[in-house]
Amino acid sequence: MVSAIIPARNEEASIARAVESVAMQLEVGEVIVVNDQSTDGTGAILAELAKRIPKLKVIEAGPLPAEWVGKNHAISIGAAAAQGDWLLFTDADTYHYPGATRRALSDAVDHDAVFVSYSPEQEMETWWERALIPFVYCRLAARFSFARVNDPARPDAAANGQFLLVLRDAYDAVGGHAAVAREILDDVMLARLVKRNGYGIYFTAPMGVVRTRMYRSFAAMWQGWTKNLYPLMGGDSKPMFFEFIETLPISEAGLLIVALLHFAGVRTSLLVAVAGVFAGVLLGRHLAYAAALYRNLYPTSYIKYHVVGSTLYSAALVESWWKSTRGKVVWKGREYAARTP
Repeated sequence: MVSAIIPARNEEASIARAVESVAMQLEVGEVIVVNDQSTDGTGAILAELAKRIPKLKVIEAGPLPAEWVGKNHAISIGAAAAQGDWLLFTDADTYHYPGATRRALSDAVDHDAVFVSYSPEQEMETWWERALIPFVYCRLAARFSFARVNDPARPDAAANGQFLLVLRDAYDAVGGHAAVAREILDDVMLARLVKRNGYGIYFTAPMGVVRTRMYRSFAAMWQGWTKNLYPLMGGDSKPMFFEFIETLPISEAGLLIVALLHFAGVRTSLLVAVAGVFAGVLLGRHLAYAAALYRNLYPTSYIKYHVVGSTLYSAALVESWWKSTRGKVVWKGREYAARTP
């Protein structure tokens, strides 16, 4: 049996869809939702769902203990109550297509893995979602190679907590979420623990299996990515700096400066040459981004958001670095002290 575990904190906009889609999975014997001190209508929605979904069990998380991240604590409560041989951790904003759990179990067998994770398809309804989210995922795809992650001979490990299926015995053997209690990036850290202990993992981004709308406001999106980008870059300022330089919209800024100088009356052959260089770099970046969008199954028409996306991404990198090394990380109304490497 598979036990599905969903942590929920103020998820009234999406919790019903997530629970219903998971409960429809034939391999899922129980759905455990841990209500993490929600102050919106999440609790009432769960109470209504429990009346008509026999396999749904709702647990109240209670106060957050010291040294725990809220989501990790909620998941650990759900895992402790679960009866299944496999644990499926998923988020309250995620929709599971029919057959998703069967596909994951099959992948576990086919790839000799005790840990299977999927990166969901992204639902994007606003321009700011289409500008930043594909840009981020294209950058992450360049950093986290599925082939390297899935190679047992390599140390690379990664996962996406929106869909994470793990064999209960392996989960307990590595210490479960108690072993990553303080980690903001619990999914990646759990994947590292599992692989480091000699277990097989399988991570991919299939179509038609699971999808999500991660953020419903710009503020939530900004808070989410500035929370995650620094640890995703390894929690180290050096790779963060090189990532910033590589994606900083220098060519766009250069063309803007050249245009301003032109309108100010400066007319030289050097100015034309500099404009040509910046234009060439900009064209090359656009073509490279179009290729990345195509490889990662995003519409290539999203290339029109490249300038905005790269600008937002560069700014998010700086803020994520600052929060993670100098301040506090805020998520779901809670503050967590940042740990300086």
